[in-house]
Amino acid sequence: MRVFTAALATETNTFSPVAIDKKAFEASLHAKPGQHPATPTLCTAPITVGREVCAREGWTLIEGSASWADPAGLVAQSTYEELRDEILGQLQAAMPVNGVVLGLHGAMVAQGYDDPEGDLLARIRAIVGPEVLVCAELDPHSHLTAKRAAAADFFVYFKEFPHTDFVDRARDLWAIAARALKGEIKPVMSIFDCRMIDVFPTSKQPMRGFVDHLMALERSEPGLLSLSVVHGFMAGDVPEMGTKLVAVTDGQKEMGAALAEKLGRELFAMRGTFMVSQVDEQVAVDAAIAAPRGPVVIADVWDNPGGGTAGDATVVLAELIERGAQDVAVGTIWDPIAVQICFAAGEGAEIMLRFGAKSAPFTGDPIDKRVIVKALKRNAEMKFGESFAPFGDAAWVHFEGIDVILNSTRAQSFDPSLFSAMGIDPQQRKILLIKSTNHFYDSFSKIASEIIYCSAGKPYPNRPAETDYRKARRDIWPMVDNPWA
Repeated sequence: MRVFTAALATETNTFSPVAIDKKAFEASLHAKPGQHPATPTLCTAPITVGREVCAREGWTLIEGSASWADPAGLVAQSTYEELRDEILGQLQAAMPVNGVVLGLHGAMVAQGYDDPEGDLLARIRAIVGPEVLVCAELDPHSHLTAKRAAAADFFVYFKEFPHTDFVDRARDLWAIAARALKGEIKPVMSIFDCRMIDVFPTSKQPMRGFVDHLMALERSEPGLLSLSVVHGFMAGDVPEMGTKLVAVTDGQKEMGAALAEKLGRELFAMRGTFMVSQVDEQVAVDAAIAAPRGPVVIADVWDNPGGGTAGDATVVLAELIERGAQDVAVGTIWDPIAVQICFAAGEGAEIMLRFGAKSAPFTGDPIDKRVIVKALKRNAEMKFGESFAPFGDAAWVHFEGIDVILNSTRAQSFDPSLFSAMGIDPQQRKILLIKSTNHFYDSFSKIASEIIYCSAGKPYPNRPAETDYRKARRDIWPMVDNPWA
């Protein structure tokens, strides 16, 4: 067997002012064929797992390029086309192949392309023909379009949010692909449109129980190979935005369709109950200061670089400063210019510094403070499950009982190692201010005395019924109360 694998992924917030070019991919991951590290990134686990599977089976794995950029705004057309054509050229050179196994995200949008993944998959299908297996692992915060469904045999999506299972789901993908390549099964995909858009953290009920039920069905239902919830991505203004339910079966498309509809309607019945309650910055800071012990984690949920925002909002930090909060560590404020100034000044320097709130309206005002540059680190990174997430050149600055990590590569706050990488012990702080919607939960919940979810400012379009979409459909909940009428 000859199997081709590659990855091309980013998550596009079409409302974000942070444009993506080739340098953004190179800053996060751009690995040429065979150069992907042993540790996978969020959307490249099919490559590292593929190495294990093909070595075990005695198959030939042909690796193409792997490219990942941290979530932001629209990808430049020339950048997408260059990265796409690089993979297509590698596939063409590898022909003939028996299968194509990809790592994608599913929410990329480029200038001139509402559906880059659909474009890529359709071009791959045109190269390999109708009989060759084509499949992919994707992030559930994505758009499942008719074009990409028509071009692929099946998809497997992460089940967990936080996405702690991306390696496990890559193993599921390869397990199905391997059986299909051996002729043991014929995977087919059934899709149900849930006619909604919502946020589905699996760290709490009811989504925790729903995902557990999906996994129980996978183990018990004859002929069922995989179940996935495509959450959708409400910050992507594209025509096919929304939540879908995917069932992959062994040639039993009608059975899969019935099961997908049953589960999809159950999901719809729970709409609006999934997301944790959020408070504004004043209530959040009140609660954090009043807490008897720390560390209290304040999650600035909507200024989340993992959702494509800049990660430079200062609304919560300004409230902490106003209230005279002490023993605070902030991770992070994205400000490459401030980082550059700190590096020029050097460790131990005391300087006047303006930082934050440069990217967009409704993100607060820049902070002006006399700071001490406590530490500087090139190419800093934090843990994320079995992987590592870079946050670039970074500076730790201190003022008035508050420590702030300034970073040059946007990254959400995945793990407390974000702080320890800079020399700050997060467990010794009363208040930790981080930027993440839910990916932080798995790691920070292990050290937090309390977690406060804070909705501050408007860096992210988090109210779909009020969002000024130009392309997204309007016939789904919550844009309409009853999309089934």
